[in-house]
Amino acid sequence: MTDAVSSAPSTESWPRTLLAGSQMLFVAFGALVLVPLLTGLDPSVALFTAGIGTLVFHGVTRKSVPVFLASSFAFIAPIQGSIANFGIPATLGGLFAAGLVYTVISQFVRLKGTGWLHRLLPPVVVGPVIMVIGLALAPVAVDMATGETSDNIGYGQAIFLSMSSLLATLILAVFGRGMLRLVPILGGILIGYLLGLMMGVVDLSPVQQASWLALPDFVAPTFHLSAILFMIPVAIAPAVEHIGDMIAIGSVTRENYLVKPGLHRTLLGDGLATSTAALFGGPPNTTYSEVTGAVTLTRNFNPNIMVVAAGVAIVLAFVAKLGMLLQTIPGPVMGGIMTLLFGSIAVVGMNTLVRAGAPLTAPRNLVVVSLILVFGIGGMQIGGGQFALQGVSLAAVVGILLNLVLPPAREDYH
Repeated sequence: MTDAVSSAPSTESWPRTLLAGSQMLFVAFGALVLVPLLTGLDPSVALFTAGIGTLVFHGVTRKSVPVFLASSFAFIAPIQGSIANFGIPATLGGLFAAGLVYTVISQFVRLKGTGWLHRLLPPVVVGPVIMVIGLALAPVAVDMATGETSDNIGYGQAIFLSMSSLLATLILAVFGRGMLRLVPILGGILIGYLLGLMMGVVDLSPVQQASWLALPDFVAPTFHLSAILFMIPVAIAPAVEHIGDMIAIGSVTRENYLVKPGLHRTLLGDGLATSTAALFGGPPNTTYSEVTGAVTLTRNFNPNIMVVAAGVAIVLAFVAKLGMLLQTIPGPVMGGIMTLLFGSIAVVGMNTLVRAGAPLTAPRNLVVVSLILVFGIGGMQIGGGQFALQGVSLAAVVGILLNLVLPPAREDYH
């Protein structure tokens, strides 16, 4: 199979590869721009950094894995919290450091394998930390969905817009077939946007005033210890999830990417892509489940297709009217989709616990899971100023320490 994949570029015409690459970007587009729109980052910069990040990943892995890298949902809530506390440049500094955590983990994996990672981060820690990532800022989604964050949209209009967008997303995700099933977020945003236009709550004047071509609004990171400490533990969940992503795409293409190019290379690619994105002002990059679905459906196993998708993303980043159009999407439309998104992240965490089959009522596991959830969701803070630990970062640290200190759970609990 490896030969078939590596020889694909010679058997496929460039027009077909270009078309397939554009289609891959279309599949990833809704989720790609959702993260910057929800967190206050620039969607044009996110397009640019997704393209650059994908090229970095393929450079590290020698174009051997058919994946496109784009904004990681796991970072939405932490980025929102960090920007509120520290501002955008300091948050980017934290994200740069989070990318370096991937890099460090990749080198440990290269030297020691993955056993230590599973011992340090068993499901009883990773599961509830992912749940905290999803639920900690659930009130933000509700505020957006009910119009609390919109100056020109009342409660009634906001609820109609948010629930219509949510319903469209649900219908596409559950009942959609073929390509439609892969673009539920894009479909939900589109329906909500059209309804917003009909209701007169979308102001298109910024789009008309914007030039066709312009440099994206790049932002350089600044480095503050408190913002770095806040963001570093968030990298744990996507790093663990990355292993699942590699196994998933490998099961589709019938390749073992954990061996070739090796998990250490794919993790390194992810980490360097995330740090590179932060240098320009973009959200963290990660391997993308939507693209795995598209690869399954289209049977396009050629990594060159993803390189083309990256090139198209970089070109679109300089179309200023597109970036401005994305910023005119009404807040309640995004809020409706966020309610599903944050809940689905929490479900991934629950699924991690369920699949592990650990007895959660065993006192040890009960203590670990309970404290991660309450400290993470309840707003507990330890320390102050530059050394404040709170939210996901505190939850992750507490979980890791408790897991290391407490004796193993006995298996005789019923």
